[in-house]
Amino acid sequence: STMEPKNVKEAMTDLAWIDSMQEDLLQFKRLDVWVLVSAPDNISPLTLKWLFKNKHDKEQTVIRNKSRLVVRGMEAIRIFLAYATHKSFTVFQMDVKTAFLHGSLKEDVYVCQPEGFIDADHPSHAYRLKKALYGLKQAPRTWSM
Repeated sequence: STMEPKNVKEAMTDLAWIDSMQEDLLQFKRLDVWVLVSAPDNISPLTLKWLFKNKHDKEQTVIRNKSRLVVRGMEAIRIFLAYATHKSFTVFQMDVKTAFLHGSLKEDVYVCQPEGFIDADHPSHAYRLKKALYGLKQAPRTWSM
């Protein structure tokens, strides 16, 4: 799909984006990232958000619709990039597919069920993370090369 949705409601109108979201969630299952549980009463699960991005080839033709489920509101990388830009630092980047999804967590972290994919039998349950998610402040610590 050439359309890049702004939110889940828009994404859910396009089969290509639904497939993309399901593909991301399939990685969670394959890598045993989380388990659906009844969250403890004293816990407020972190909220999640979907990010949507079209991947293009050299001719700018859309070759892939990429969805990523992330923990909402972790701003550290944006602050770092703004600071690096302000100071004219050179920033190097690399990509390891699903890198953070391989790192195990040492503490209990709960997240809400992702919008558009609420378990019909357990709508009030939350996911207890077994591994880090993108946007989680612990994520970089859990993964090392």
